[in-house]
Amino acid sequence: MISLLFLSVPVGFLGALTGLGGASILVPLLVLLGIPVKEAIASCMVTIIATSSGSASSYVREGIANVKVAFYLEMFTTVGAIVGATITTLISPIYLYFFFAAFLTTSFLKFREGVKEHPYEDQDRISRWLELHGSYFDEAKGQLVEYKIRNALLGGIGMFIAGLAAGMLGIGAGAFKVTVHEGILKMPTKVSSTTSNFIIGMTALAGTSVYLFSGLLNLTLMAPMAVGTTIGAVAGGRILNKLENRSLKILFYLIVIFLMGQMLYKGVKSF
Repeated sequence: MISLLFLSVPVGFLGALTGLGGASILVPLLVLLGIPVKEAIASCMVTIIATSSGSASSYVREGIANVKVAFYLEMFTTVGAIVGATITTLISPIYLYFFFAAFLTTSFLKFREGVKEHPYEDQDRISRWLELHGSYFDEAKGQLVEYKIRNALLGGIGMFIAGLAAGMLGIGAGAFKVTVHEGILKMPTKVSSTTSNFIIGMTALAGTSVYLFSGLLNLTLMAPMAVGTTIGAVAGGRILNKLENRSLKILFYLIVIFLMGQMLYKGVKSF
């Protein structure tokens, strides 16, 4: 447990710097250390709840995260997470290695070209009926930003897919969620990131409930990882603004390529 604690601190640190999240790094590392992939996935879901809850609370308090929109989208992500976690308990572990490696490619969406801010524009009928809109004070711009959510139904389908992947693989799927928020729902960037952080914890909780009843949760793994990744994430968040974007991108690519290679190697070796 002590070894896992010290391992989880730098993992949480790197997860915060790169935006991958600790779980995306922890699952392949645990597999590398000989932990069964299903047990690694289940245990890492708990670390997502721990790291998400602390940061999400501050975003809600500051009024940046849109709680109403989050609750609407959580209906889709929680169902997806439950379905995904159930699939994981039923299928052969060998498929999970390849699914994990494939989904890691969506992490490259984090460094896509900047998404344009969408002005306060008309909504589609469903989004308007659900009253999915909001505002927040942007300190960088020094002004109140108002926005309306669009394409609520299509966005919900996208979030179901994100929840499905999160439940199956024990990760937050944050990059995919943010892409849905900004590309389909037309959220402002800051609202997208903070609302995604709020949703990730609830999605992980839904998936964890399935793993709890399946007997895959391992307290020996969960407890030190939850503490270690939280400490590392806090430390990483504090120095994030001090590093150059180029350095962060290089670090991001190196970690993702290593993790993909590790999971593919493990999958091929399992044949």
